[in-house]
Amino acid sequence: MSGAVTVGVIANPASGRDIRRLVSGASVFDNGEKGNMVYRLMVGLAAVGVEHVLMMPAASGLYDSLERTLRAAAPAIAAEHRPMPDLELIEMKVRHNARDTIYAISEMEHRGVAAILVLGGDGTSRIVARHCARDIPLCTLSTGTNNAFPEMREATVAGIATGLVATGRIGDEALRREKILRVGLNGDAHHDCALVDVAMNSERFVGARALWRPREISEIVVSSARPDAVGLSSIAGLLDPTSRDAPHGLHIRLAPPEDAEIVLTVPLAPGLVVPIGVNEVNRIEPGASVELTAGVGSVALDGEREIEISAADEVEVRLDLAGPLTIDVSAAMREAARRGLLNGSL
Repeated sequence: MSGAVTVGVIANPASGRDIRRLVSGASVFDNGEKGNMVYRLMVGLAAVGVEHVLMMPAASGLYDSLERTLRAAAPAIAAEHRPMPDLELIEMKVRHNARDTIYAISEMEHRGVAAILVLGGDGTSRIVARHCARDIPLCTLSTGTNNAFPEMREATVAGIATGLVATGRIGDEALRREKILRVGLNGDAHHDCALVDVAMNSERFVGARALWRPREISEIVVSSARPDAVGLSSIAGLLDPTSRDAPHGLHIRLAPPEDAEIVLTVPLAPGLVVPIGVNEVNRIEPGASVELTAGVGSVALDGEREIEISAADEVEVRLDLAGPLTIDVSAAMREAARRGLLNGSL
């Protein structure tokens, strides 16, 4: 495939299936639909000249669904002489954890992909952003639970937009440099990161990872906050809406509702609305650090517990405006319309 434009695809088969399906009204995003989404992405990519797709292997029925869809569509594709990219699975040992994504990203970088499409939730997007080169554009599609970072988009359109960027037909007009929260631990300033929110909570062990008990959460740092979001960032969004391109973040200290200065009604998860007490909210400027209050518990990154800590540990969070590069699908399609890039046969 020398010289062919290649786009990477990372589809997380575990996204949209965490414990919040048991403790709230969150729906299951099944892997059959994820496989169909990958097919639709490929159709969109092919329509604008992408010739090769390099995909992370996916179990739990995701790839089986994609293969069935490709097989069923093959006669119509051949009869109509429609292009489709060649699909290649990365040769790798599948461990069914985050190491799969990390390895796949390294292989995609080595193979020189022009962009990466990510199907997952906030956690999947965080792992990709942490380990991906800063100059590779990401298009993140929501197949998770709360999904404050990836967007709910029709995959066909996302494929077209990503293909326009990957083939060089559209450039900076459709690209956005995202904010990121750098999480330091005991002097290691780059211990981990979060794209949307970092939360200190009293649950000592990582366990099922997802947060859903608000009384265990003592403070939150967010890079952006929408009042119409679901999850921890919606707390900040109801106090001080902060867009993804706003040059600041927020730090919020929580309290039990009966002891708080402000009590908000918050959609903490799909089908779960709870009162949240707030005692303090402050803006964070770029480069500024917030030291989280020491205590026994864990630190959650983008809604999932990731770092177990003791009272002796020092945790700080720094807002960095130089995060991952993402594709703005709406901006890409507006630019395509303005320049007539989809007028006629390509």
